[in-house]
Amino acid sequence: MAKKTSKASPDLVLQASQLSGRALQLALQSLLTNVKADEGAMLVVHALDTAGQHSALMGLSQSIRVNVGGDLGDFACAYNQAAKVMIRGNVGNGVGDGMTGGAVRVYGRAGDGVGVAMSGGTLAVYGHAGNSCGAAMCGGEIFVRGDVGSQLGVGARRGTIVVGGNAGNRVGEAIGQATIYIRGEAESLAPGVVETGLRERERLRLGLLLINAAIKGDANEFRRIVPKAIYEEEKNRPRGEIDPSWR
Repeated sequence: MAKKTSKASPDLVLQASQLSGRALQLALQSLLTNVKADEGAMLVVHALDTAGQHSALMGLSQSIRVNVGGDLGDFACAYNQAAKVMIRGNVGNGVGDGMTGGAVRVYGRAGDGVGVAMSGGTLAVYGHAGNSCGAAMCGGEIFVRGDVGSQLGVGARRGTIVVGGNAGNRVGEAIGQATIYIRGEAESLAPGVVETGLRERERLRLGLLLINAAIKGDANEFRRIVPKAIYEEEKNRPRGEIDPSWR
C-alpha cells in the first residue's frame, strides 16, 4: 500500500483509489508513526489516485508535505495544523474547515464553505468556489482565483479573503474586522459594508499575499470590502496617523 521511493529520500507513495476516507486517514497516520524523515528534511507523502473520499487528511499536526493526485470529498484537510497539502483535483464542501495553520492549495474547484471557522494558515483554491467562503473565519488567509458564490465572508471576524473573480449576493454579511479583496464584480453587498479602493499599504500587503499564494495579478486591480464603521473611522483618521492594528 505504501512504499519509500528511495533510501535517501523521505518521500512515500500511498495508493489511495481503493481506500475509504477513514482508511486513507488511518494509512496516513500509520506512515507518519512508522516512518521518519531524514534529519533536516521534510517528509513528503504522495497520495495517488484519490477518488473523492470524505474527511480525508483531517487534523494533520505534523510539519509534512502531502501531494494529492485526484479528487477529495467533503471536509478535506479540516483542522489542519501544520501540514502543507497540494491537491491536484477538486474538493467537496468544507475544505480547510477549522484549520489553524499550515497551507492547503487546491488546483481545482471547491464546494461550499471554503475555510469555514479557520483561524490560521493559508488556503488557496485555484478554480471556482461555492457559497459561504470564509464564513465565521477568525484568522488566516483564503485565496480563490476564480468566482465564488453567495455570502462571501459571512460572519468573518478577522482574517483576509482574496477573490480573483466574481462573487454572488450579500458579500460581507455581518463581518467584523476581516478584510475582503475582490477583483471581479459582486452581485450585491450585504447591509453595513462598503466597497472602496486600496490605500498604499493595502496595495503593498495584497501584492505580497498574491506572491505568497503563487497567484499572478496586480493588486491595483482589486477593491476592498470592509464594514462601513471601519471605513468611516479610516476617513476620519488624521492624515499620516499610523494605525497599529492594521493587518
